[in-house]
Amino acid sequence: MLKPEILETFQQLLEGARASGDPEPTAMTLSTADAGGRVSARIVLLKGADERGFRFFTNYQSDKGSELEIHPQVALCFHWKQLRDGVQVRIEGAARKLMDEESDAYFASRPRMSQIGAWASLQSQTLPDRDTFEQRVARYEQEFDGRDVTRPPHWGGYVVEPDMIEFWYGAQFRLHERVRWSRHGQTWTHRMLYP
Repeated sequence: MLKPEILETFQQLLEGARASGDPEPTAMTLSTADAGGRVSARIVLLKGADERGFRFFTNYQSDKGSELEIHPQVALCFHWKQLRDGVQVRIEGAARKLMDEESDAYFASRPRMSQIGAWASLQSQTLPDRDTFEQRVARYEQEFDGRDVTRPPHWGGYVVEPDMIEFWYGAQFRLHERVRWSRHGQTWTHRMLYP
């Protein structure tokens, strides 16, 4: 469970990023590793943060989903350039699948074409040509015509349960400020780091 002080600091920074006009304040780098230790990184969108951790949604059969199945330890990184002289939030921890009910609720809130896309996309698999994808989209539009689009069983959410969070505050001349929180069991401790 996240210490309230940590969650409050994060939420204040996120609200500051939103207020700054950042076009995508919830964008975060998600880094995963495969069974051989090869690391991959991509941008995903944060869909919620609470005392449990940080939530995002994806196709479970994608490269990231396959990697999370094998190796659930991940790293997240936010970078909000417009705040101060730049702020980063670095997060490390384990990603766990959300309960079906939570994934269902979020899926129901998505735009209809995003829902159709979740069915149509064989994410991370080879696509022979764009027309093939367009045909799959049309197929699922027809299949769900006149009714709600249900969540595909291969799509859902994760929560990253952090055991490390670092708040990095940029400063001139690279005299940055770094505050790192670490979890040991249920206890959080913090310390400052040299920049």
